[in-house]
Amino acid sequence: MRVLVVAAPLIGHVHPLVGLARALRDAGHEVLLATGGDGLAVTGFEVRDVAPGFRFPRVAARTMLRHPLLIRAELAGTAGTRVVGHLFGAVNDLMLDRLERTARQWRPDRIVYEPLAGAGAVIAARLGVPGILHENSLYDGPALLAATRMRGRPELAAPAVVIRIAPASVAGRGTHLPMRFVPYAGDRPLPGWLAEPPRRPRILVSRSTVASPGPDRMMARIAAAAAHIDADVVLLRPGMRRLPPHVRATGWAPIPAALAAGAAIVHHGGAGTTLSALQAGAPQLIVRGAGDRRHNAELVAARGAGLATDERNITPALLTRLVTDPVVASAAAEVAAEIAAMPPPSDLVEAIRQAG
Repeated sequence: MRVLVVAAPLIGHVHPLVGLARALRDAGHEVLLATGGDGLAVTGFEVRDVAPGFRFPRVAARTMLRHPLLIRAELAGTAGTRVVGHLFGAVNDLMLDRLERTARQWRPDRIVYEPLAGAGAVIAARLGVPGILHENSLYDGPALLAATRMRGRPELAAPAVVIRIAPASVAGRGTHLPMRFVPYAGDRPLPGWLAEPPRRPRILVSRSTVASPGPDRMMARIAAAAAHIDADVVLLRPGMRRLPPHVRATGWAPIPAALAAGAAIVHHGGAGTTLSALQAGAPQLIVRGAGDRRHNAELVAARGAGLATDERNITPALLTRLVTDPVVASAAAEVAAEIAAMPPPSDLVEAIRQAG
């Protein structure tokens, strides 16, 4: 088969699709990845830029200005799919024409697309090609796809297959085909000192790949609290010039590998980091924020596999609980075992071949 994989032009949307793309490639099928922006950094596949010049802040600003009444709800993470539908409708409008030209030239047999890359479903309809909806978050994929408001409301092909990567105990059960989440964070090696097992608890602190609107003081608050906890704190891409002597920092690092070395993590609740922590069985503290971050935080906290808080409530006591609470550690391990028992991506290749 020739399989076209379509993702919104953001690295966090592309990475969760890599596991299945690799399985298809390893099974002998041709794979072309269509995306844009920082998503083009994925290696190991032919990649086509279908959103040249894409700048997410510019698109986000225009969208929010068109819907000013939703700004406050979106910043609080309570807007549901209302803002994301408008925002990614605009993103897909930018992708659609170039994606169609790419697809007609390449002539795929199947199109795999993520929920916020509805342009893939449009092109599947226009070419009469089976479409496979590949979820990449803790949200229900068909609901996100339905919420995406593209210009002119083009016809979307109903997905022949829907693949769910979220563990059922966290995101709920559905009728979709389950598939094990395989974390991917690029091919850069983990710094040697970060790969070594920690002598005392280690807490990673990661910012989102998409900047939060408004001031972000999360790392500053954690750096200030670090002197009062019995743990090593490592800031990833800190954006801070001066660090306390008891805090270390590094640039971009593969979070899945760092978690595998035995770290807990504090982060903003992006789907990729949330799922990576669940897959690793790592306790996580999610700081609620805009978009899907509050949604992800509440689901993880309700399962008991992590903690959720607002930025202003980050304290030494909360960070200490993150690395010492046996109930959180046990629940995180249970979810990791649940994910490990889900079918690997290679098991889904035949379902994709038979789709249609």
